[in-house]
Amino acid sequence: MDDVLDDAANEVMAKEDTGNQILQWVSVAALVYFLICAVGLIGSGFKTATGDEAKEMFEFATNPFAGLVVGTVATALIQSSSTVTSIIVGLVAGGLPVSVAVPMVMGANIGTSITNTIVSLGHVREKKEFARAFSAATVHDFFNLLSVVIFLPLEMMFGLLEHLGKMLAGIFVVEDASMKGMNFVKAATAPVVNTAKHSVEGLPDGLGGSLLILVGIVMIFITIHYVGKLLKQLMVGRAKDIMHAAIGKGPVSGIFSGTLVTVLVQSSSTTTSLMVPLAGSGAFGLKQIYPFTLGANIGTCITALLAATAVDGNQAAALQIAFIHLTYNVLGVLVIYGIPFLRFLPVKAAEWLGATAAENKLVALAYIIGVFFLIPGLCLGFSSIL
Repeated sequence: MDDVLDDAANEVMAKEDTGNQILQWVSVAALVYFLICAVGLIGSGFKTATGDEAKEMFEFATNPFAGLVVGTVATALIQSSSTVTSIIVGLVAGGLPVSVAVPMVMGANIGTSITNTIVSLGHVREKKEFARAFSAATVHDFFNLLSVVIFLPLEMMFGLLEHLGKMLAGIFVVEDASMKGMNFVKAATAPVVNTAKHSVEGLPDGLGGSLLILVGIVMIFITIHYVGKLLKQLMVGRAKDIMHAAIGKGPVSGIFSGTLVTVLVQSSSTTTSLMVPLAGSGAFGLKQIYPFTLGANIGTCITALLAATAVDGNQAAALQIAFIHLTYNVLGVLVIYGIPFLRFLPVKAAEWLGATAAENKLVALAYIIGVFFLIPGLCLGFSSIL
């Protein structure tokens, strides 16, 4: 009798769990819908606020180093490259020049790695453990910094990423035809975006546009926060299984699984932070974890691509900056990991820093403040003088 009751109770609990999961997935879909609406609002608001003066408004950032700093510091403060790149996509749709936005996207890659670096501080009490954890966290930083050192000069001299992004966006957007006839996502989000636009029609353009941008940014913060929270509940267990299965099976497997896990949890910070305790415990070595980090960089691009599908404004430019983000991260992996003498430079730098920080904990604090805030601030001040 007791067994029958237990089976019945287990069946009820299983049904409840299934019902909860369905509700969570519906919530994720609704939040993604509002994320796309939010990006549309930012683009529309930026266009309304600036009119034809968008380029003049961003003259301060025509220096690529200033754009790089803006992207780095904004992402370090918000601790989400997905949020920053979604905002950039919205701004580009509203008229922010793509050339100004490219260094901002590069900066977002650097800024996002602060999260796992902070997570590694949890291992600070045990010297050997902290050395391994801090190395695993900062290998992401060094890879992203090396990527900027290689690709920012190429972008400044030849516009490499801008041209590649334009070419890829051209496949999806036909000149003078766009995707309006077949863009169901934009049609679905139009009611929310148009309602918001009509609600500020009585206000001066500058104020109305600024309000739309503010509402859009707040919506992006809220939606990405809760999407991340829900996906962690739904997917982190599975993500850990994928990670454990893939790490140690070779670099290609590591890169692909890092990409997949990041797409599943919609956060490169989460993916890279999952690896830090594994490295700290000594379960996996830095060279095994390194490819997984590279995959996280690629997987995080999905948010910007999703955001670009339904912008209210220049969709070609919005798709271009989203593809630039993807191209930049894919090329970074191909070039740095593909060239033997570059391949393990981030690993060696991270191992040295981890060992140094383990001996003197103030080095870790100085590194975080210096790389993510102090040096960018000095660069911004220096670039404004030039």
